[in-house]
Amino acid sequence: MLYLEDLKVGDRFVSREYEMGIDEIKQFANAYDPQEFHTDEEKAEKHPIFKGLAASGWHTAAVTMRLWTECFPVAYGLIGSESSLRWPRPTRPGDKLHAEVEIVAITPSKSKNDRGIVSYVTQALNQNGDVLFMSTTKIVVFSKTFKAE
Repeated sequence: MLYLEDLKVGDRFVSREYEMGIDEIKQFANAYDPQEFHTDEEKAEKHPIFKGLAASGWHTAAVTMRLWTECFPVAYGLIGSESSLRWPRPTRPGDKLHAEVEIVAITPSKSKNDRGIVSYVTQALNQNGDVLFMSTTKIVVFSKTFKAE
């Protein structure tokens, strides 16, 4: 587990790879984002932007979350306080995603000396190095002096 004292600006973490399967893409989309360019290959081919089946951006975000929780083991979990998201390119069936996380700022709490806010940039990249998802996130990270009650 990582604590506030273990982290510094510039630290990088890289996840394992995860392949996005066509059945999983359609299943997620049918449950949470039922748009034709996520669920129907024929109709997706005719879409003016996607020109083929694309995973929901929320699916890409969810897989990225899974990957970064595995490679960025912060004590007491990734407790988000703020995030901004971008999807520069669609995720396609067969894409092999991995997440890369880089710490860009660490701000100690002004009111509680046992924690701070860690800001980091996460990118999900495919097998070609294309960025499919990007987020800038702030999380609460506890120090080793934190006492859970």
